[in-house]
Amino acid sequence: MSPSQLTKLLQVLSQWRNIHQSVGPRSGLHTIIAWVLCFLAASISSAGGVGGGSLYLPILNLIAGMDLKAAAAVSAFMVTGGSVSNVIFNILFFTKNSKSLSIVDYEIALLSQPSMLLGVSIGVFCNVMFPEWLITALLVVFLACCTYKTCQAGCKCWKTESNEMKQDEISGELDDEKEEPLLEKHKDEGEGIPWKKIMTLLLVWISFFVIHVLIGNKDSKSILHVRPCGAAYWLITLFQLPIAAGFTIFVLYDIRRSKNRYPDQQKDGLEGEAENRAKDLPVVIFPLVALLSGILSGIFGIGGGLLINPVLLQIGVPPQVTAGTTSFMVLFSSSMSLVQYLIIGMKAIRQALAFAGLCFVASIVGLVIIQRAIGKSGRASLIVFSVSTVMALSTISITFFGAIDVWRDYTAGKNMGFKLPC
Repeated sequence: MSPSQLTKLLQVLSQWRNIHQSVGPRSGLHTIIAWVLCFLAASISSAGGVGGGSLYLPILNLIAGMDLKAAAAVSAFMVTGGSVSNVIFNILFFTKNSKSLSIVDYEIALLSQPSMLLGVSIGVFCNVMFPEWLITALLVVFLACCTYKTCQAGCKCWKTESNEMKQDEISGELDDEKEEPLLEKHKDEGEGIPWKKIMTLLLVWISFFVIHVLIGNKDSKSILHVRPCGAAYWLITLFQLPIAAGFTIFVLYDIRRSKNRYPDQQKDGLEGEAENRAKDLPVVIFPLVALLSGILSGIFGIGGGLLINPVLLQIGVPPQVTAGTTSFMVLFSSSMSLVQYLIIGMKAIRQALAFAGLCFVASIVGLVIIQRAIGKSGRASLIVFSVSTVMALSTISITFFGAIDVWRDYTAGKNMGFKLPC
């Protein structure tokens, strides 16, 4: 495509988007289409354990006719609603049914959450300083690479599962006999809800939330009337470093003590091989991965689940554990955004709750379908392909939005270079 053709295409797309945004909130057919698309997006996202915010935004903006600020606020409600049902399903269903293939690794969540929240804060500052075109280009390249890598991991997992099935048919071993020790061990480990770990995560969430409320942001005033970028502002902001480090060190110490008391047993099979490989990694890798994912999440302005999910898959965490753990972590990050929107006085709360309820139901539907599909086919790789689908759709939508926004800023003569954080 020649530069002139590309310019003409961007002009047409920009005009089309401006027309759709100027119409305002719609009703009737557009609303029905938006609900159907959001339902499908929530179903696919929940199956992979990601929030789906990058899919909700274009639907709410272009189909439902919301402006970007309102769409972002409603999207936070939708991601939270889907995450709530996802977490409830993973915790309760696995507790009652030992044959569930979707579990939550609370150790990974505890190790990752403080670093991810710290990374988001760092990424937000980078987002302010980086030009729009650089953020868009980095995001598109990153998502495209992750989509490719995740598809590769899914194909590899599918191939391994096929080979295992052929070996089982040749040897004549029954699946029930082979899976019983693994299922029994999972049942013993997952018996009951680890309230201590959940309370620790809540304490992490409250600590970071209090800091954000104290310093305020561009949309709300600080309750302490802290001057943006003043000495008090930076002092409170930098206090996130010792909080994240303190919680991470405490969790590392607790995990090390637990492992010395209850040594891990090696597991067999495809899931066992992946989980053993993940457990052999230094535990410090999870906070580092979460920090990087949080920084990228803050820079790009999307949920951390879309970024940390493929990374966990690449380092060897089983697909079922990755989906359950990521959705659990997304609940904390999305709920923080939700509360912040409520504090600054967002409007259309009823509409946001309606969309959140839709995503709650859609997520359960998606989880039930994917669990039944895995149970019948014996292929956990379906979760990986679900993540790949969300990432591919996100790449397309973000490329579309980003290209139009960059073109609009360029034609308007806005600054296309780096900016100061304050």
